[in-house]
Amino acid sequence: MCTACGLPIRVDYALTPDTLPRASLRGRIASLWRYREVLPLAAGEVSLGEGMTPLLQLDERTWIKDEAQNPTGSFKARGMTVAVSMARALGAKSLMAPSAGNAAGALAAYGAAGKLSVLVAMPDDTPRIFVDECRHYGADVKLVPGTIADAGKWLREHGASLGFGDAFDVSTLKEPYRVEGKKTMAYELHEQLDGELPDVIVYPTGGGTGLVGMWKAFGEMRALGWPMPRVPRLVSVQAVGCQPVVKAFVAGATKTEAFVNPMTRAWGLRVPSPIGGFLCLRAIRETHGTAVAVDEASIAPAAAWLASATGIDVCPEGGAAWAAVEELRASGWITPDARVVVFNTGTGIKYR
Repeated sequence: MCTACGLPIRVDYALTPDTLPRASLRGRIASLWRYREVLPLAAGEVSLGEGMTPLLQLDERTWIKDEAQNPTGSFKARGMTVAVSMARALGAKSLMAPSAGNAAGALAAYGAAGKLSVLVAMPDDTPRIFVDECRHYGADVKLVPGTIADAGKWLREHGASLGFGDAFDVSTLKEPYRVEGKKTMAYELHEQLDGELPDVIVYPTGGGTGLVGMWKAFGEMRALGWPMPRVPRLVSVQAVGCQPVVKAFVAGATKTEAFVNPMTRAWGLRVPSPIGGFLCLRAIRETHGTAVAVDEASIAPAAAWLASATGIDVCPEGGAAWAAVEELRASGWITPDARVVVFNTGTGIKYR
């Protein structure tokens, strides 16, 4: 994050069609590091085999991108492999971040793989399995009353007293590299759909790095000369009980405001003050997308239906995304002929 203006820093590359010809990907490693030319590290990554997750077809026009197949069971592995790799390359010895659950587990795992000490703070009502997961990887875990915003505040105030005064902060958009890992989801879709990107991408949104990353990747792929018959319309999905992006989008605002008394059991969506909220709004509007808040009562049934229809272990956030698809199809916003990719961002087993 820029110390002068407080805004996120973005990594950009000098890209030409010769930088990463699509044909050059044949035979490369089946991980997100196959896109090394558009990632910030030439060698020495901390990797657990993340990326290249399955894209499973539900019907003729619908696919589910199953991010639960990543290490530690969520899409958070994508961001952490790049963030931890860069932190180590830049000389960091310890790392810290607040988390609603999955990001903490991924940071703990990649920190262990990179031989870096880790401190995470999580809301004290976070499901116990997330806490145990972090401790299993050797991370120092602190539980804080409130939300992820309160956990972040606690880290800033107490991290130094716990010996993490020099820790590299890998909080969402506090550093520029987690977005770089998340953007590879769009590159994979381009490969998996043979260059025919979908009409619509439906994405559950907490901090928003996945949404922002894919938006960034669309521009990069154009600069690389990859076939781009369409830019997908991005749909940001939140819960009614925590919908800062949706509220700002509906109001026509250019930035989000803190959502008061956030409540949802889809823990990854309980982010009341996303730092990148203004970037999410830009991504949605530039791609002619939309933002949808789904009722809490619809999330679990939608996750259960999608799991029974696909065999995927659907998380609550993935259930929220599927509930949004049903709403948008009912309203006509998603037309019957539209090709749709829905993201299941993590494994559901951690929530049971």
